[in-house]
Amino acid sequence: MIFDTASESTSSSPALAILSFKQRLVFHLYFWTLIAAMPMVVLQWLEGHHLLTVFLSLLCLNAVAVMSFLHFRGSYFLKGRLFPLLAIISAVYSTSINGHIGVYWAYPITTVLFFLLPMREALTSNVIFLLLMAGVAFITFPEANAWRISFSLILTCLFAMVFARLVGKIQRELVRLATTDPLTGCLNRSQLADLLNNQIQLRERYERVSSLVLIDLDFFKAINDQWGHLAGDKILKEMVARIRERLRETDQLFRIGGEEFMILLPETRLKDAEHLANQLLLTIRSKPFFSDILVTASFSVAEVCRGETWSVWLNRADQALYEAKTKGRNRVEIAPKSPSMAPMDSGHLPTPTTR
Repeated sequence: MIFDTASESTSSSPALAILSFKQRLVFHLYFWTLIAAMPMVVLQWLEGHHLLTVFLSLLCLNAVAVMSFLHFRGSYFLKGRLFPLLAIISAVYSTSINGHIGVYWAYPITTVLFFLLPMREALTSNVIFLLLMAGVAFITFPEANAWRISFSLILTCLFAMVFARLVGKIQRELVRLATTDPLTGCLNRSQLADLLNNQIQLRERYERVSSLVLIDLDFFKAINDQWGHLAGDKILKEMVARIRERLRETDQLFRIGGEEFMILLPETRLKDAEHLANQLLLTIRSKPFFSDILVTASFSVAEVCRGETWSVWLNRADQALYEAKTKGRNRVEIAPKSPSMAPMDSGHLPTPTTR
């Protein structure tokens, strides 16, 4: 009833997809930085600017290290903090010895910083960079030219900052839309496997036990048939509000089906999860919903066991929920700790149970 293997997989969550996009963006920015800087290493060496050659060589080596770490380890070498230091030193020093030729490189650098560093670090780096460039410009160029260079760099920095902030805001909004249910505001199934796997890893490594609670509203189709789907939607939203009043900030509430929900309870043993489920059972049935509609729900509780996959954990809870519904509904059923089924591939959800 709850799970459909045809439509579910362990594909990357939206948050991971955004992270992957950022990593690809960083990879390409460093790749083209390397392509642009390598000829400059040779040119500056031939012109006798050996110190600048050293800075540019380090910049190239840093780009190679970042790309290698991203490709082979999926991590960001030194979190990208070496790039602004080397880029700023190279641009400022190049301007002081090469004049306008060095200024040309300042514009892409001030823009790229906003896409390689967190916003605060990028802004701080750019402020330092602009102050240094302004100082060198007033020493190296006529005053009128120095003012033009300074203001054009400031404007470039402002435009890049605004664009980066908008892109970041759009990314966060896309993640929110992709990971939450639009009706209730609960998390949807897109991150379910990742979050359950995280709790399993905590169980295996640090003995930090977690539990989950499945909730299925009883005879919800009859409510929709009698009162209409609009009334059903209002009941779902009010029920979610009642549940959230009893959850901790660390607890996570999912909508995994039409009238089916799941609560992930980190750092919670079976006994405490059962106590919460009984509280929620009373919360739902004790007070009618709007228009005096009485609603009940069936619950199941399962604590994660050592060595099981997230799909086995979830399937144990699903089987217990089936027991709760066959025993009369409006009750809490505890999943046995020893799985009764053979372990399954964690890449697929359990086969749905007919209810």
